[in-house]
Amino acid sequence: MNIRQLLHNIISLLLLSTVLICLPACGSRSFEIKNIAKSDVDLVADAHFREVDQLLRTLMIKLYKRNPGELKKMHGATIQSRMYQVFGAVPVPSFAELGGRSGVAAIDLCFDPGFAQDRVLALVVGLEGMMLEAYNNRTEHFVFDSLDEQKLYNSARNVEIVVWRLSNRLNRDGKPFLLTNSGPGEDVNLSFERLFGKLIALQDMLARITADRGQRTINKLVHSIASAALLPVGM
Repeated sequence: MNIRQLLHNIISLLLLSTVLICLPACGSRSFEIKNIAKSDVDLVADAHFREVDQLLRTLMIKLYKRNPGELKKMHGATIQSRMYQVFGAVPVPSFAELGGRSGVAAIDLCFDPGFAQDRVLALVVGLEGMMLEAYNNRTEHFVFDSLDEQKLYNSARNVEIVVWRLSNRLNRDGKPFLLTNSGPGEDVNLSFERLFGKLIALQDMLARITADRGQRTINKLVHSIASAALLPVGM
């Protein structure tokens, strides 16, 4: 038996003992045994991921309502069916219409002038896949799991790049690839900006928490958003 396995067994016994001690005291209060195996940072990471996931769901709905033509590119598709396809499984499933791309590759596809399929799908599949990769493809974290502060930091910078591209990159007709915030002559609508801002803040905060926990330093790359390629997040 190696040292890691021995430590695992010891901690498991300690956790079990703690559960047995705590159960009588829990009474009618809400209590989940699995949380005994989570550190404070694990609980924070889980809360962050749930919020990120909900923000991306909201983003998908808003993008389809703002760009209804994208939904029509797949016969019979509805917002609900697309939501289920993207968020119904972990990891995000592969889509033939995206050429099997996910993560940052799918995000790049959204801004490819030659791409003729659903750009909302490409962007949200890309963002959801990238975020999952930043959380090591886990929706829950426990004491033996570890997060990478650089992945979390890079994912936040990639969201900034996406925001810039949505506002500044144009298709062959000289129009944005996807409409987000209000255009000329429209009522002011900054709801997309606020949503993306929350995503960036969540990832940056968790990156800092993770770095502080491990007493590590984040490599804060200096780059131009206008010309930068998306940063790596996966392995």
